[in-house]
Amino acid sequence: MMRHKEYLEHIGEMARTCVDNGKIDLELYGKYDVQRGLRDKNGNGVLAGLTKVSKIEAFEVVDGQKKPCDGRLYYRGYSIQDLIRGEVEGHRYGFEEVAYLLLFSKLPSEEELKEFRKALAYCRKLPTNFTRDVIMKAPSRDIMNSLSKCILTLASYDTQAADISIENVLRQCMMLISTMPMLAVYSYHAYNHYERDESMYIHRPDPKLSTAENFLRMLRPDMKYTEVEAHVLDMALILHMEHGGGNNSTFTTHVVTSSGTDTYAAIASALSSLKGPKHGGANIKVVEMIQDLKKNVKDTTDEAQVEEYLKKLLHKEAFDKKGLIYGMGHAIYSASDPRAEVFKTFVKELSEEKHREKDFALYSMIERLGPKVIMEERKIYKGVSANVDFYSGFVYSMLDIPEELFTPMFAIARIVGWSAHRIEELINVDKIIRPAYKSVMDEAEYVPMEER
Repeated sequence: MMRHKEYLEHIGEMARTCVDNGKIDLELYGKYDVQRGLRDKNGNGVLAGLTKVSKIEAFEVVDGQKKPCDGRLYYRGYSIQDLIRGEVEGHRYGFEEVAYLLLFSKLPSEEELKEFRKALAYCRKLPTNFTRDVIMKAPSRDIMNSLSKCILTLASYDTQAADISIENVLRQCMMLISTMPMLAVYSYHAYNHYERDESMYIHRPDPKLSTAENFLRMLRPDMKYTEVEAHVLDMALILHMEHGGGNNSTFTTHVVTSSGTDTYAAIASALSSLKGPKHGGANIKVVEMIQDLKKNVKDTTDEAQVEEYLKKLLHKEAFDKKGLIYGMGHAIYSASDPRAEVFKTFVKELSEEKHREKDFALYSMIERLGPKVIMEERKIYKGVSANVDFYSGFVYSMLDIPEELFTPMFAIARIVGWSAHRIEELINVDKIIRPAYKSVMDEAEYVPMEER
């Protein structure tokens, strides 16, 4: 009988065999003109589909030349800045209004928004004993895995789970949009109780409250929050709600939807993509990086000391030794990320309410110094600026949202975009997405067992 230590050693040997035999010569990618990561050498994505859900602009053509510009993001033709401004000036919570826009391709009237809110509130409930039988069983520190488990299990409670008619898919999407905050918060409380031996709180959502208000109500033991906190969270959710069809999790939604599978499987697939640290986990890395900076820089108000730390990051001499300044740079944006620009307008107000002005000053300093250091140390084909993840982790920490919920917060917002793209794929495309892979293996002569 193999012992555990033996087994682990054996697995290690087999893994090395996988690596040794599985490597592909990088020159072959150039030889066959294969775009690694579905991006060309300039970082531009390979055109794989059409969408009317959103649009991202990072360049403009001047005198026939493509030049970087301040980033612009549009939801169904409306700029994200205008949408946020409308919510702020109207003194209202905008998550539901913008969700309506993305799902139905138009801004709702007052009556349409009222009915949509009522429909979401109606959906904001879980099957009988679901919290006890599913969420509280086998709780995990990885709340994204818990969310996937919950969503796949919800399919068992849906007698029309496999029906992919638009009407049924819309029903399913609205239910998941409504319940995702509950699934995330309850999963966190279950983990916090069973794994950390803390008290457990299962607060029911209030049908009269917005998504942002209900999230804070369900998360906090006393169910209390300020108006500033709720509005900042509401805007954060809007900014994370959608970002084109080519981001990894949304493209996953298109790919999986094209196979004809059900909504629960499609959304669980998108969640699995989002939980990857290269996609949805970057804001946690920013917070951890700042914590490491505070430990290793004597005076965080001294620009020279902070700049020296940033250089150490790039030289793989600090933090996780990956050579990255987290929160800086984006696959598409160069001059600026419009979401980060919007974030800055209300992060300052929240930092003052939370008495974290010094932290805000440090973030602002890094935002200014980071691109400068990167441009000096690295050869960059396009500009570098702070991205949305740079400020979102700071915002969530000021809202006392635990780090285990940082990526789930992203999912709570982005499920709206996934839903809009899933519906768009079902309406417009009837072909399964199947890109080609060039085989570069060598043919081999079969060798009988006794001769190997």
